Amino acid sequence: MMNQQLVEELEKTIENIPNFPKEGIQFKDITPIFLNPQLYKDVIHDLAAFSRDKIDVVCGIESRGYLFGIAIAVALDVPFILIRKQGKLPPPFLGQKYDLEYGSAEIEMRTGQLKPGQRVLIHDDLLATGGTTEAAALLVEKQGGVVSQFSFLIALKDLAGEERLKKFNAEVHQILSY
Repeated sequence: MMNQQLVEELEKTIENIPNFPKEGIQFKDITPIFLNPQLYKDVIHDLAAFSRDKIDVVCGIESRGYLFGIAIAVALDVPFILIRKQGKLPPPFLGQKYDLEYGSAEIEMRTGQLKPGQRVLIHDDLLATGGTTEAAALLVEKQGGVVSQFSFLIALKDLAGEERLKKFNAEVHQILSY
């Protein structure tokens, strides 16, 4: 499927849920994609094509980053590494704190899975403000990995997350932008 066709199909498929999870938020529900195996395959094909021969490992951010990230890794025949919320991984692991709108959070990654110098694609379903993705990139760098690429199904341009990622000098790819 050509990229423009894929964009059109996704725009017809993804549901907009107003005022969820709170008033004023327009939630993009990606779950209908999983009801259409061919559309899912087309999304994976697009995301994998962006990274082919450019990365050594895919890191996916919990939890929706796993939905496409694992399949991208399989399509590229490279390892997949989980980046999880604090307290979900057994030791040894490294953590990275980041700020949220109200408070802070932390994500973690097991040590020893990423080898120094490996080129990394960090994948998540959605790029908003970029805080979680930036924290994931810092975790990769702490372990000696090289952040080569970021990929997302959707980027919310008004929230300027891509600006926050520029310091990593990595390619950024998203299929949909709103």
